[in-house]
Amino acid sequence: MERKLAEIAKKVRQITFATLVQARGGHFGGCLSMAEILTVLYFDELKINPKQPKDPRRDFFILSKGHAGPALYATLALRGYYNLKELEGLDKPLSKFPKHVDRLKLPGIEASTGSLGQGLSISCGIALRLKTIGKKNRIYVVVGDGECNEGQVWEAIMLAAKYKLDNLCMIVDMNNCQIDGTCDEVMPIESLDKKFEAFGWKVMQINGHDVLALQQGFAWSRSIKGFPSALIANTIKGYGVSFMENKPEWHSGTLTKEQEKQGFKELGVL
Repeated sequence: MERKLAEIAKKVRQITFATLVQARGGHFGGCLSMAEILTVLYFDELKINPKQPKDPRRDFFILSKGHAGPALYATLALRGYYNLKELEGLDKPLSKFPKHVDRLKLPGIEASTGSLGQGLSISCGIALRLKTIGKKNRIYVVVGDGECNEGQVWEAIMLAAKYKLDNLCMIVDMNNCQIDGTCDEVMPIESLDKKFEAFGWKVMQINGHDVLALQQGFAWSRSIKGFPSALIANTIKGYGVSFMENKPEWHSGTLTKEQEKQGFKELGVL
């Protein structure tokens, strides 16, 4: 299973890169950093049915860092929500695949995000409602580390602890970069695990590119009772493409033909 998940993550990364190239640019860095996270969620962890995306028994996934929509689209296509060829419509006029996710345009998208900081609040609302009516669904949300500069994130963190939302799992894509520089340069968030713990959360740090570590992290999260849980997934921005890795300038951008060729080669497409 571990090897299979790693292969799927490789495909997610390849498809995401190719789709962004075809769309003439986009958020390469934060899409490439989370391929393993999305893969383990959609191919191992989440209780979902691609043929019934609104199944009331489903687990919920919210992509709070909505600019990474292309990576989610690639994952959903591989999981069977729609035909992979449809991704050629990314960011075209009237497309149901905007670069920032829109729940009104595509089945499988639970929340429209892109304005950073809002996804965790939405997730808390869903989790609180389901917990209140005694449902067993779980809610998973991916936030960016730079996104944690948003005050609304911390308001939601306090609420989740107050209402003991143990059906909620937050995954932080800890790639240490954001649009204007490294997180340390823009607004340091060091000791994020201690901050979450001080706010009443249970926290585990993992390697966000290790599918087995992610599986173990999600199993740990499910075992937590009475507290919301957070996985701090240490990742590399632009993972898999050498000239993008750990480079804030590749938060979003457009490639030259030479860079496209190099990226495809390094990702194993050529």
